[in-house]
Amino acid sequence: MKQENSKTASLNPAALSTPDTARVLSRVGSSPVTEAMLRADLDAGAPANADGTINLVHYTAWLVKETARGD
Repeated sequence: MKQENSKTASLNPAALSTPDTARVLSRVGSSPVTEAMLRADLDAGAPANADGTINLVHYTAWLVKETARGD
Protein backbone atom coordinates (compact mmCIF):
# COMPACT_ATOMS: atom_id res chain seq x y z
CA MET A 1 0.00 0.00 0.00
CA LYS A 2 1.32 3.43 -0.93
CA GLN A 3 2.06 5.66 2.07
CA GLU A 4 0.44 9.11 1.91
CA ASN A 5 2.19 12.37 2.59
CA SER A 6 1.21 13.42 6.13
CA LYS A 7 0.28 16.96 4.96
CA THR A 8 -2.01 15.58 2.26
CA ALA A 9 -3.56 13.10 4.66
CA SER A 10 -4.42 15.88 7.10
CA LEU A 11 -6.29 18.11 4.65
CA ASN A 12 -9.85 18.92 5.67
CA PRO A 13 -12.06 19.35 2.58
CA ALA A 14 -14.45 21.47 4.65
CA ALA A 15 -11.72 23.99 5.52
CA LEU A 16 -8.94 24.27 2.94
CA SER A 17 -6.61 27.22 2.60
CA THR A 18 -6.50 28.92 -0.78
CA PRO A 19 -3.12 27.34 -1.68
CA ASP A 20 -4.35 23.88 -0.64
CA THR A 21 -7.57 24.32 -2.61
CA ALA A 22 -5.61 25.33 -5.71
CA ARG A 23 -3.29 22.34 -5.31
CA VAL A 24 -6.14 19.84 -4.80
CA LEU A 25 -8.20 21.14 -7.72
CA SER A 26 -5.14 21.20 -9.99
CA ARG A 27 -4.38 17.59 -9.15
CA VAL A 28 -7.88 16.27 -9.78
CA GLY A 29 -8.83 18.46 -12.74
CA SER A 30 -7.71 18.68 -16.32
CA SER A 31 -6.54 22.30 -16.01
CA PRO A 32 -4.35 24.05 -13.44
CA VAL A 33 -6.11 26.14 -10.80
CA THR A 34 -4.21 29.06 -9.31
CA GLU A 35 -4.64 31.00 -6.09
CA ALA A 36 -5.41 34.07 -8.22
CA MET A 37 -8.26 32.21 -9.91
CA LEU A 38 -9.68 31.23 -6.53
CA ARG A 39 -9.38 34.79 -5.20
CA ALA A 40 -11.24 36.05 -8.29
CA ASP A 41 -14.02 33.54 -7.64
CA LEU A 42 -14.20 34.57 -3.99
CA ASP A 43 -14.43 38.21 -5.07
CA ALA A 44 -17.23 37.19 -7.45
CA GLY A 45 -19.24 35.63 -4.62
CA ALA A 46 -17.89 32.12 -4.16
CA PRO A 47 -18.56 30.91 -0.62
CA ALA A 48 -15.85 30.95 2.03
CA ASN A 49 -15.81 29.99 5.67
CA ALA A 50 -15.66 32.75 8.31
CA ASP A 51 -11.94 32.09 8.76
CA GLY A 52 -11.26 32.51 5.02
CA THR A 53 -10.87 28.82 4.28
CA ILE A 54 -12.78 27.12 1.49
CA ASN A 55 -15.24 24.27 1.85
CA LEU A 56 -14.54 22.21 -1.25
CA VAL A 57 -18.12 20.90 -1.52
CA HIS A 58 -19.67 24.37 -1.20
CA TYR A 59 -17.17 25.85 -3.65
CA THR A 60 -17.81 23.08 -6.18
CA ALA A 61 -21.57 23.58 -5.88
CA TRP A 62 -21.08 27.31 -6.49
CA LEU A 63 -18.98 26.55 -9.59
CA VAL A 64 -21.67 24.25 -10.96
CA LYS A 65 -24.34 26.89 -10.37
CA GLU A 66 -22.23 29.59 -12.04
CA THR A 67 -21.48 27.35 -15.01
CA ALA A 68 -25.17 26.55 -15.44
CA ARG A 69 -25.94 30.29 -15.45
CA GLY A 70 -23.47 30.78 -18.28
CA ASP A 71 -21.04 33.01 -16.36
